[in-house]
Amino acid sequence: MARADQAIEDNVEGDFFVDSSCIDCDLCRQLARGVFARTDRQAQSFVARQPANDVDRHRALLALVTCPTSSIGTRRKLETKAAARAFPIPIDGISGVLFCGYASADSYGASSYLIRRPEGNVLVDSPRAASTLIDRVAELGGVEIMVLTHRDDVADHRAWHERFGCTRVIHRADVDAGTRDCERIVDGDVELAPDLRVIAVPGHTRGSIALLHDEILFTGDHVWANDGEDGLEVGRDVCWYSWPEQRRSVAKLSSVPFRHVLPGHGRAFHAASTAAMHAEIVRLAGAM
Repeated sequence: MARADQAIEDNVEGDFFVDSSCIDCDLCRQLARGVFARTDRQAQSFVARQPANDVDRHRALLALVTCPTSSIGTRRKLETKAAARAFPIPIDGISGVLFCGYASADSYGASSYLIRRPEGNVLVDSPRAASTLIDRVAELGGVEIMVLTHRDDVADHRAWHERFGCTRVIHRADVDAGTRDCERIVDGDVELAPDLRVIAVPGHTRGSIALLHDEILFTGDHVWANDGEDGLEVGRDVCWYSWPEQRRSVAKLSSVPFRHVLPGHGRAFHAASTAAMHAEIVRLAGAM
């Protein structure tokens, strides 16, 4: 629970605040833009503007529910049930894919996604195993497959498997003691179904994978939108395995047709067409 006596000094006066336990995962700034901002002085989020209306307040409460470290608080008691029950929430411009919220501190606040499909839903990376979220996902048809994009963002995968019996997919190079019981361990590019293709993208970790679903690429920590959200970027400072492999993995994506990037960490990127995304991948690979 966030502590008012540890509130970041940049917070503006009002109900909402962020305390010093913030890990700068950026999710609150994505969910409630304008309400939350980043203080470069501390590399943390803070409340830049108190919610001005019901929509702002709901978005701020979504951020409160999502926060992996419970760093967002309110100075007076506000009703959070509607926000808690809202997840998974739709993603603007993308049909059939929902953002799960409920980020886990074990994954450093990584985003996770639910793909709704008649053949069985797919969970991309693991959110917290919060009972409210689990119940909502059950109402939406449960989980058939869980794709773990890399070893960092597995969080509560066992709890989700125990609840839904989902087949967990992970690359062999990222298997450790916590994931060796996963049901499907892959070694490279694999077609899970006609609309689900695993693409090996080593670099961030040796076993990093992306998941292609229709025109959407779930990238884990491989690539994400830059701060202006007008292009893609990668992070050399978070390349745990190999920068040369990361460069090759980015270049490899130039042969993959997609329009949307939904990352684990970082912001989403949407191109006007597959050709525009191809051009952006080629530009990024060249810049690396």
